[in-house]
Amino acid sequence: MSTDTDRAAPADEPEGRSAGGGVDTRERASEPAVGEPPRRWLGDRIGSVEVLAALLIILIIFRDPIAAALDDPRLQTWTTVFVSIMVQAVPFLVFGVLLSAVIAVFVPRSFWARALPRHPALAVPAASAAGVVLPGCECGSVPIAGSLIRRGVTPAAALAFLLAAPAVNPIVLTATAVAFPDNPEMVLARGVASLAVAMIMGWLWLRLGRTEWIRMPRRPELDDASRGRAFWAAVRHDVTHAGGFLVLGAMAAASINVLVPERWLQTLADNAWLSILALALLAVLLSLCSEADAFVAASLSQFSLTSRLVFLVVGPMVDLKLISMQAGVFGRRFAFRFAPTTFAVALLIAVGAGAVLL
Repeated sequence: MSTDTDRAAPADEPEGRSAGGGVDTRERASEPAVGEPPRRWLGDRIGSVEVLAALLIILIIFRDPIAAALDDPRLQTWTTVFVSIMVQAVPFLVFGVLLSAVIAVFVPRSFWARALPRHPALAVPAASAAGVVLPGCECGSVPIAGSLIRRGVTPAAALAFLLAAPAVNPIVLTATAVAFPDNPEMVLARGVASLAVAMIMGWLWLRLGRTEWIRMPRRPELDDASRGRAFWAAVRHDVTHAGGFLVLGAMAAASINVLVPERWLQTLADNAWLSILALALLAVLLSLCSEADAFVAASLSQFSLTSRLVFLVVGPMVDLKLISMQAGVFGRRFAFRFAPTTFAVALLIAVGAGAVLL
């Protein structure tokens, strides 16, 4: 006589369950016992160490093909340009990020109300003139301008500072004087033209700019934290955010340096107007640091002084890395409007300054 315990489970009983509805012992065997740590799948254990180990294994296996590819002169030129842009820009980016964090955390909003004129039209030239006394690069001026806007500074004044600081500070003007020892008027022309462009762009923003074009990223890490934690949180955020766009801009500039034939420059230099436009576009594509671009301009001796002045005025205000960084800090809608307008204004003002002062 069979009992309930001897009775087999019905055929339509769900797999893995006994007749009484309990969990089958085979299923229990696959579960961790009480007190044991939960079992983790392979995907849960993949981290930076595992990725690095995999990359090292790939490099060892494909060592010969990778070494052969690195011997390509075009790739070596690309690497040289990319590394040179990063080496020039990163120290100034870090300086700008540190100063930006100081402004965002330690400087009260009331300071800017006292330091700048209350009327926005007067705050623009005041902010432009502030760039004369602040040694910096365009890579650092972008996060600083972002912090100024967050602290309540009118966007027109912050943008004027963004354009003026990398173009008229003492280091840049001194480098220009050293690069053009026989043409001291280049220093005056560069300073006047750059300052004029910064103020004009600030006033244009007051007239035509819209607040919704600027989309500043939210900074929750600055809220409800001590000043020390907020400072380092701001530094980490800006270095990661602006640094990533700097890398993209440097990669684009290096690629264009390799793809554009040098013989095209000599052909364009023979035409006065084409040479001006060519050096303006070259300044955008090369993405040089403002502390070093004067020496590059001096080496382009086949071009006129006016066209080289255009190169020096446009470069610190509009280039690939700047457009990338502005898109990251202020938003793409802003960058796609601000950069072309700045390029046109800088081109016209530089040509005018060259015609009068050179």
